[in-house]
Amino acid sequence: MEVDHTGAIATQRSEQRSASVVEEPKRGAATAAPSAKYDVQRVRADFPILSRSVRGKPLAYLDNAATTQKPRAVLEAMTGYYTTINANVHRGVHELSERATEAYEASRERVRAFLDAASVHDIIFTRNATEGINLVAQSFARPRLAPGDEVLISAMEHHSNIVPWQLVCEATGASLKVAPIDDRGELMLDAFEAALTPRTRLVAMTHMSNALGTIPPVEDVIRLAHARGVPVLIDASQAAYHMRVAVRALDCDFLVATGHKLYGPTGMGILYGKEAHLEAMPPFLGGGDMISSVTFERSTWNVLPYKFEAGTPHIGGAVALHAALDYIEAIGFDAIGAHERDLLAYATAMLSEIDGVRLIGTAREKASILSFVMQGVHPHDIGTIVDREGVAIRTGHHCAQPVMDRFGVPATARASLAMYNTRDDIDALGRALRRVRQVFG
Repeated sequence: MEVDHTGAIATQRSEQRSASVVEEPKRGAATAAPSAKYDVQRVRADFPILSRSVRGKPLAYLDNAATTQKPRAVLEAMTGYYTTINANVHRGVHELSERATEAYEASRERVRAFLDAASVHDIIFTRNATEGINLVAQSFARPRLAPGDEVLISAMEHHSNIVPWQLVCEATGASLKVAPIDDRGELMLDAFEAALTPRTRLVAMTHMSNALGTIPPVEDVIRLAHARGVPVLIDASQAAYHMRVAVRALDCDFLVATGHKLYGPTGMGILYGKEAHLEAMPPFLGGGDMISSVTFERSTWNVLPYKFEAGTPHIGGAVALHAALDYIEAIGFDAIGAHERDLLAYATAMLSEIDGVRLIGTAREKASILSFVMQGVHPHDIGTIVDREGVAIRTGHHCAQPVMDRFGVPATARASLAMYNTRDDIDALGRALRRVRQVFG
């Protein structure tokens, strides 16, 4: 496999084509098929795992909020790196190291463009979004917090956007405040605004709830916080593979995302931070490559973004993430969004027709997630039975136990959608849930 002049692995980019053929509507459609042209079968052909069977049934993969499947271009980019230019970055003058460094930094530029950040200095590579939040909590928030100060989050957050703030609040004497959500799972914006006080030092908010699908009004959240001089971190782990996320338009101070939900590899995360904040923050981890000089008496730090990237990074993962973002951009968020909205409406209507099923999370602004309970059946039993029908969903608290407490349920079953899902997948889920109903009466 060749390496192109930018240093990025040359993959079969011809397969990353924009969809162009209208998908035929499936019988029994609850809503009109999307008007945008979208060839979902062509997209599916790019994902090798989708051709497999599970328990003798065609795989209907509806666990995308946990992780997405990977297109062939991503798999080939990862393989191409390890088979053609595998070497450590930033440290060698030999050919392989130089090419690996070019490929790694080309990925950073790709992420910058994908998020519309001002500079590659704003883009820090991490292991995942969780590490990015912890980095901000420890390096930005902790030195600024004192007893009586407050960090404000919402009641729909993933544990990754709760626990790091609990840790720094416990260490500093600050308090963690929570803005409530209503019975639909929507952020109560008036209550959020009232929770902003002269002691609020940071707001951390999801861009899309992994447990409910809710898309809170993050633009309003940022505007209200900034009017009081409060910086904002946005957790875009779920949102970034469903919709365009542009950090300069949002004007957020920090934003995190994770590669494995962006159709890319695991172990690859993104932290965006405004350069002024990042410059003022101390390093999060110490070690190689994040230093400018080291003596036994003292060390000085490397420039951005390397100050926060200690040790050998996930180079192959960065190369594969580049390919994943290319793939998403080639199809386009307008087409992806139209397709997924149609599926969400179709699936919502289907679930409403099944006896005893109740949706948890009915926000007017939501995307691609259907959390539900079935009367008289534990979600784990639902998951076990639908798996026997070849349908993969997630059951449990989804790392969002406070959300479960808010709705008075111990757990939910969750079907979550991606660009390659079809109405056939939804129909398979419907048949499986009717089988659950038969088993439990």
